[in-house]
Amino acid sequence: MSPLRGIAFKLASVLVFIVMSAMIKATAPHVPGGEAVFFRSFFAIPVIVIWLAYRRELRTGFNTVNPMGHVWRGFAGTVAMGLGFSALGFLPLPEVTALGYAAPLLTVIFAAMFLGEDVRFFRMASVALGLVGVMIVLSPRLTLVSGDTAGQREAFGAMLVLGSAVFAALAQVFVRKLVHTEQTAAIVFWFSLTATCLSLITLPFGWVVPTPWEAALLVGAGLLGGVGQILLTSSYRHADASLVAPFDYASMLFALAFGYFFFAETPTWTMLGGAALIVTAGILIIWRERRLGLERARQRKSMTPHG
Repeated sequence: MSPLRGIAFKLASVLVFIVMSAMIKATAPHVPGGEAVFFRSFFAIPVIVIWLAYRRELRTGFNTVNPMGHVWRGFAGTVAMGLGFSALGFLPLPEVTALGYAAPLLTVIFAAMFLGEDVRFFRMASVALGLVGVMIVLSPRLTLVSGDTAGQREAFGAMLVLGSAVFAALAQVFVRKLVHTEQTAAIVFWFSLTATCLSLITLPFGWVVPTPWEAALLVGAGLLGGVGQILLTSSYRHADASLVAPFDYASMLFALAFGYFFFAETPTWTMLGGAALIVTAGILIIWRERRLGLERARQRKSMTPHG
């Protein structure tokens, strides 16, 4: 375990995934979410193969001792991806990002429930604060459920993001379990392959022929998705899920910048206020983890025999 290395991998994956999301959003008005999942998953595979070749693990990188673990991880991750990509066609990028912050909060809860990770009162209280922020961001969409068509579309988009967050948190927990027996390369490869196959189920529901520009964006998103997935999976190998998950909040700044400069999206004060609460919750969790880490280090040092 190397928490600092895990955090570094997580931050790098956050930046890569925001760029990928911006590419997907640019195609969202024309390209269905299921088709976007196919491009993102299929074109991630060459990145993984090149990575394996670089690490000289082509012969062993695809081996697995827990195939059903990959199936469950692949299903949860694919559903999360499809819902999230679809939501980009209904809501601004910063808002999708802010509502997606429910995923790392839920990961803390799921990690305690399913992995037995030690989650104390302070961290759970911080998670609760973050969930209040999520509800603040969500509140304008809830009041529009009975409104006009545009309002209903936005409310539907918000529901898609929340569904995506639940499945993304489950996927992260599955990854955390897989890293005990599986190589990082195998986890990433089998997810991309599973997502590619599952995305084909949506083929009868209105796939389109993308324009050359859309195709370039989709292929680029797939390549970046492969890089981001490797970084994300590596982060959970080096640190607890409940520790690295809050670093997803760093994506807010990138999402605001991309939304403003590329999509002319101006965030509302409600969205910013809710996001601020979520980020505060993340900072509190990080601060608490650092304090606990220092305490554990002092205890180990005091128990080390001298002389």
